[in-house]
Amino acid sequence: MAKRKPIWDILPEDEKKKCLDAIIAHFLDERGEKIGVIAAEQLLDVVMEKIIWTAYNKGIDDAKTLLQEKFADINIDLDLLAKG
Repeated sequence: MAKRKPIWDILPEDEKKKCLDAIIAHFLDERGEKIGVIAAEQLLDVVMEKIIWTAYNKGIDDAKTLLQEKFADINIDLDLLAKG
């Protein structure tokens, strides 16, 4: 059976390492528990699976809103030029 690719594999290596380090540090600082890289990777995978599409869709919605605002500004500018 083929192993599925973890969803955090979309992260650049340096970002993945920062996330894993933050997870490991959180468990040690907040819970007094030492976890290893494998456990941190599994946790990161679960969290990414649960939030990735929500975050992605939020980014798309934000981009749409920004573009709509910019197009409205351009329309106003063009209307002013046409009447000028």
